[in-house]
Amino acid sequence: MPLGQTAPQTIDKLQIGNAWPLGASLDAGGVNFALFAGNATRVELCLYDELGGNALQRFDLPVNDNGVWHGYLPRATAGLLYGYRVHGPYAPLQGHRHNPAKLLLDPYARAVVGRALDHPAFNGEDLSKPGQPDPIDNGELAPKARVIDEKYDWEGDQPLDRPWAETVIYEAHPRGLTMQHPDIPTELRGSYAGIAHPVMIAYLQKLGITALELMPVTMHADEPRLQRMNLRNYWGYNPLAFMALEPRFWSGRANTTPLSEFRDMVKALHQAGIEVILDVVFNHTAELDELGPTLSLRGIDNAAYYHLGSNGEYQNWTGCGNTLNLGEPRMLQLLMDSLRYWVSECHVDGFRFDLAPVLGRANGRFSTQAGLFAALAQDPLLSRVKLIAEPWDIGPDGYQVGQFPAGWAEWNDQFRDSLRRFWLHDGVNRGQLAQRLAASSDIFQRRGRKPYASVNLITAHDGFTLADLTSYNQKHNDANGEHNRDGHNENQSWNCGVEGPTDDADVLLLRERSRRALLASLLLAQGTPMLLAGDEFGHSQQGNNNAYCQDNATTWLDWPHADQDQIEFVAALLRLRRRCRALQSGLWWQDTPDAQTGEYDVQWLNPSGGPLRQHDWEDNGARAMGILLCGEFLILCNGSAHQIEFRLPPGDWCVQLDSAHDQQTGAHQDEYRASARSMTLLTRTLDQTCDISTEAKR
Repeated sequence: MPLGQTAPQTIDKLQIGNAWPLGASLDAGGVNFALFAGNATRVELCLYDELGGNALQRFDLPVNDNGVWHGYLPRATAGLLYGYRVHGPYAPLQGHRHNPAKLLLDPYARAVVGRALDHPAFNGEDLSKPGQPDPIDNGELAPKARVIDEKYDWEGDQPLDRPWAETVIYEAHPRGLTMQHPDIPTELRGSYAGIAHPVMIAYLQKLGITALELMPVTMHADEPRLQRMNLRNYWGYNPLAFMALEPRFWSGRANTTPLSEFRDMVKALHQAGIEVILDVVFNHTAELDELGPTLSLRGIDNAAYYHLGSNGEYQNWTGCGNTLNLGEPRMLQLLMDSLRYWVSECHVDGFRFDLAPVLGRANGRFSTQAGLFAALAQDPLLSRVKLIAEPWDIGPDGYQVGQFPAGWAEWNDQFRDSLRRFWLHDGVNRGQLAQRLAASSDIFQRRGRKPYASVNLITAHDGFTLADLTSYNQKHNDANGEHNRDGHNENQSWNCGVEGPTDDADVLLLRERSRRALLASLLLAQGTPMLLAGDEFGHSQQGNNNAYCQDNATTWLDWPHADQDQIEFVAALLRLRRRCRALQSGLWWQDTPDAQTGEYDVQWLNPSGGPLRQHDWEDNGARAMGILLCGEFLILCNGSAHQIEFRLPPGDWCVQLDSAHDQQTGAHQDEYRASARSMTLLTRTLDQTCDISTEAKR
């Protein structure tokens, strides 16, 4: 008899149990089941055999306490597979979609067996033709939750609590990061264990990464449309279960589980001084629009979990068919319980929230007074972790950059767009550039927020890679099966004269210079830098700027063809960043002298060495300036297409890095000729040798 199945067959009904905690909770005597279904009239617990297809028993949950149905199954053990059938009103125009023919996944599932299939048994209903609930039973095909009980020895692992000012984020896909890495064993590639491999961790340390931000690792579904095209939702932004790990990212080795392997990964990264940030999706679910599959929340309590219109239609502020209602206390509880699980049970260090304005939409409009923000701020566990918002969605007032509460960081698309325009096009004056390099103080320096609130990025998973940003003028998304209609059309990219791959030496040089200038401006700016995995060595997606369904060599990092010189360039930039007090202080730059020391945090200089005046800031034709940080680090920024002579401040200056000359070093006085499309970093020599110091090399 399969694990967990023997004892439950000896009873006729469930004991009363408890309404808390929600989900399936194992103790020494059995398993307590608790499910919020506020509009239900009856809830059945259905047990299944190990293969998941054959139903073993069905029990009514005996008690309803304020919408929480619960019951206790004595002598049940870990391994048990289960789902729910929820009875209640079926009135889609009023928001109710109860249908006991559908087996539903527990929202608190910690492990899931099976996947959501493209099958008529899961179909939704067209609200223009409402009728009776679909009678097709999906119990044999539906994903089931598994009761788990996995103890783990953390061996003293503690939160790293790395200061924001020292944080450098590396955004990566948990599968694509290692799928093609030649030095990681084949059986570990594409898995949590692959990320934990010493080769991968040593690489992240060498690069200077302090936080690995993983794209969604929770169980997700492949949209029916993708299944029909034999494609997958590779990115994972289509959540099915908020607390269950995606088994596709597990190596499958004996004596391991997805959870144990994930925990091993976190522990190994922590031992290397690297934090783990999870990209989480609490804005919509895999149930999609009215015609989408009924998998979980829709059948449990559709009217509570989703934002609905006056006729029961889903409010689609996400572009994914539905929007979760964080104004509903039980949905808010599900989110908070999920975050606490990942922090307390898996030791993660923070979260990046996809389409985060949804989190503040209690009544449709975004508000920093929304319940979630208050709940997080007072929570003794979650208030100390890193919280990052993607500060836009497609709902009313959906663009909220700079509007999140103190303590939050936000992806800064203003930085991305301004830097792309400066290096690849025209139209950004020195005043605008300075604002972006100074942590976008015009946007974030308010309500007690700190410079780290600006998460600076040039690229992310959504859009062109850095290599493609400088190689393509147009997106090339035909492989996605949408006739190149998907993905952004305005990318502010530049192919440097040739669309796509080329052997033209001049074009290749121009692309290299542009990439290095963009990388330098990202990693030498105030704020929190975020590097897209693979950008440091030239990974290309062949012009696909929306590769969400490409689980193949298009998205898997191309380690065998990595540009080693560019890797060294990025590592050198991050070593220099760690040396610069103005980039590590975590305080807003002041361009006035300190009353006691007379020192400036920052001085903005024109090429002749003098301070920038009002007309200099607003001159749209001027594309060069100097940035003197704490009197000791001098950045020369030349965005023009020709060399520019810079007058240096008094003293002896040492070139530490020149984006156009492969870390050329040397002593300089009076003047420095900066190459076209370049950033150069110089330091005062003082008693240093004119080379990258031992400290910087560490």
